[in-house]
Amino acid sequence: MNDRIIASALRTLEIEITTLQNLSQSINADFVNVIKHIYASKGRVIVSGIGKSAIVAQKIVATFNSTGTPAVFMHAGDAIHGDLGIVQSDDVVLLLSKSGETSELKVLIPLLKNFGNKLIGMTANEKSFLGINSDFIIHTSIAQEADPNNLAPTASTTAQIVMGDAIAVALLELKGFSSAHFAQIHPGGTLGKQLYWRVRDIYSRNAVPSVSFKTNLHDTILEMTTKRLGATAVMNEKNELVGIVTDGDLRRHLQKNNDLRNATAQTLMSENPKTIDANALAVDALKLMQQRSISQLIVLKEKKYVGMIHLHDLIREGIV
Repeated sequence: MNDRIIASALRTLEIEITTLQNLSQSINADFVNVIKHIYASKGRVIVSGIGKSAIVAQKIVATFNSTGTPAVFMHAGDAIHGDLGIVQSDDVVLLLSKSGETSELKVLIPLLKNFGNKLIGMTANEKSFLGINSDFIIHTSIAQEADPNNLAPTASTTAQIVMGDAIAVALLELKGFSSAHFAQIHPGGTLGKQLYWRVRDIYSRNAVPSVSFKTNLHDTILEMTTKRLGATAVMNEKNELVGIVTDGDLRRHLQKNNDLRNATAQTLMSENPKTIDANALAVDALKLMQQRSISQLIVLKEKKYVGMIHLHDLIREGIV
């Protein structure tokens, strides 16, 4: 029984991998024309289909919208019962159908042609009703579905999803869609935080540990522990940053068996501490900590010490 399950799964993977490999033949002049037309369009991409193709259409719409190509899903069945009002004059319509012969599409396509919208057909059958009546064709040819009966939409829907991704990424690159643009429309979750959260959004919640370079050992440790950041900035008479004392600094001095009875913050501190600007991305703070194998960073604003950020802050906020 176990062997049958593994054999079935491997067969499915092999069929779908072969399908995707064959898709490279569809990255041709027709594909280029599709990308150019969508890129030049002043409207949106209306993506539609029936059955499993409708589900894929929704995924393609989500990918388009998240990568800078405005798109709207329209169910082909609902379209002929009022949802055609979604389609505006400048919109491009992308219809998905393996066979290209479904009855709903045969009703919908003439209506779209009358509207004057350019029609892109994504189908496995170029000679179908959809193929013949489309202005542009994206051929998602498949040799067979993955199920033994060659009926369940499996390899065909995989081909549609992947070709949708290929369209989205090609448009993304043409538009110069950057991580900054991505951050604007992905504000939620860990990804959003990595793209738009700044050091200033985090450090301001922390205490601001600070001692004079003349501060004794007892008071230096007290400042580090009460401010709960495991470190303190060290300032000179002009209130300028001159160093940092961390838990690690204390351990290193103790391991050397130094006489710390008369120690001051200046004795204990590390000079030239690693700093980061308050306006820097939080993810850049993380990278700097990882590169330097440190847990704290001094935060500067207009080159003045304003606070400290700890690795735990980044973990808490989901930046890590």
